[in-house]
Amino acid sequence: MASSPNLSELVSTEASDASVGLVGAPLAAGSVTPGRCDLAPGLLRQTLRRIGRYDVETRSELATQVLDRGNVEIADLTIEDATPRIRDAVTESAAAHALTLLVGGNNAVTRPGVLGLRAPLDKVGLITLDAHFDMRDLDGGLGNGNPVRALIEDGLPGANIAQVGLASFANSRKMHEDALAAGHCVITIGEVRQHGIDQAIARAVDHVAHCDAVVIDCDIDVIDRSQFPAAPGGRPGGMAVHDFFYAVRRLAADPRVRVIDLTEWDPPLDSTDLSALTAARWVAECLAGYEMR
Repeated sequence: MASSPNLSELVSTEASDASVGLVGAPLAAGSVTPGRCDLAPGLLRQTLRRIGRYDVETRSELATQVLDRGNVEIADLTIEDATPRIRDAVTESAAAHALTLLVGGNNAVTRPGVLGLRAPLDKVGLITLDAHFDMRDLDGGLGNGNPVRALIEDGLPGANIAQVGLASFANSRKMHEDALAAGHCVITIGEVRQHGIDQAIARAVDHVAHCDAVVIDCDIDVIDRSQFPAAPGGRPGGMAVHDFFYAVRRLAADPRVRVIDLTEWDPPLDSTDLSALTAARWVAECLAGYEMR
């Protein structure tokens, strides 16, 4: 019996004219909780065959071709040494494709994802779906807990940053106050539940309306830990996975969005396939949103 079309059929290493590029950034160095986020890009690729292409809600079938540009060679490198390699890989992908999917790796890949656009930072917006501010101090160097603060130090204005899904008992007062003082749009997970994910994303998009290009950081620990066990920073009370899928699709539909990353997936933490299926579905939602442009 013939199998149904699946997502892996859209991903090729030869589709040079593809609208979407896929870049693996298997970075594990500098994680607050040491783990194996470096395994995520490989498992994502393996799982794509288990995700279909037909959406019963819209009665449409995904057709966008994706060029798999492989993994950036960063094994055993520090974040400081890996950053320029990831940045350059994003630059090459962004020059060839309308949208780049950057698969981490830990959250430290977000900074080179932004810098890879090679655009003036006052023209670039950043929207994070994340339980954390990622505003830890830089005194100890770069880590997966401070890419947003590092980008501010690089010159990214706080007025260009919107953060959705922030969790209680997972951040510090200083991070919160610094984010507000810098001008971030701060939307907690409680606000998402109270007012709905559609309003939260509308607020985030409106906050970066003045930006010419936008990067979306999907730190997978924004999802409730019961629905994505393989995120070291995930906690009970996080975002419902269906809200996460909605947010990703809605954001990918914005033609200004040039890079969407997926970070903080540590495959060995989930002995089932739940986390892998959720991560692979993220690709489908990115493509579904792209096809809405």
